[in-house]
Amino acid sequence: MRYPAVIFDMDGTVLNTLEDLLTSLNLTLEAFGLPERRLDEMRLFVGRGMRYQIQCGAGDVPPGQIDEMLPVYVRNYQIHGAEKTRPYEGVPELIASLRAAGCRTAVVSNKNDAAVRRLADLYFPGLFDVSVGEREGIRKKPAPDSVNEVLKILGVSGQEAVYVGDSEIDIQTAENAGLDLIAVDWGFRTREELEKSGAGRIFSSAEEVEAFLLDREGN
Repeated sequence: MRYPAVIFDMDGTVLNTLEDLLTSLNLTLEAFGLPERRLDEMRLFVGRGMRYQIQCGAGDVPPGQIDEMLPVYVRNYQIHGAEKTRPYEGVPELIASLRAAGCRTAVVSNKNDAAVRRLADLYFPGLFDVSVGEREGIRKKPAPDSVNEVLKILGVSGQEAVYVGDSEIDIQTAENAGLDLIAVDWGFRTREELEKSGAGRIFSSAEEVEAFLLDREGN
């Protein structure tokens, strides 16, 4: 295998969370008398955390109202966050193959830490050594804090790990943490968007990622 450790982004990389995020956001917007958003809009809101999603969804509202909306959104997502969410095709098998080969695996996200751990346990039981979300002392990506926390817990260096993500935020996170990057285009950004953001190595299936990481002949 090419790396002793693989760190995955969550939303858009290992889990398709978009519909549950949209449901939770629209319930929040409705509670504050604001118009609903569409799925194609939500795709572009994801990546910088829940506050940013509210800012995008709510539009031109005072910062104080965003503060009021955030706990409502978090509560709605706690209720609806696992209704339509599903792992992307082949991803659980990819992670299992990496672990079978002796690789350490982790997932990081800009969701709050409790939600990250809950979703990791629910959809990938026993498949991640570490799950890290936003909490006190862990800044949101593209700050490298969550990745650095994983490296510390696993006891590996940045040169021994690779970051797998689906957005410009993930590209910046890998760069800020000093990790090699694998970008995937099955999530919330297109291949063209990833290329414009500077991604070099882009894969379109979990099988391609597995073949590369396990350094199989011809890859």
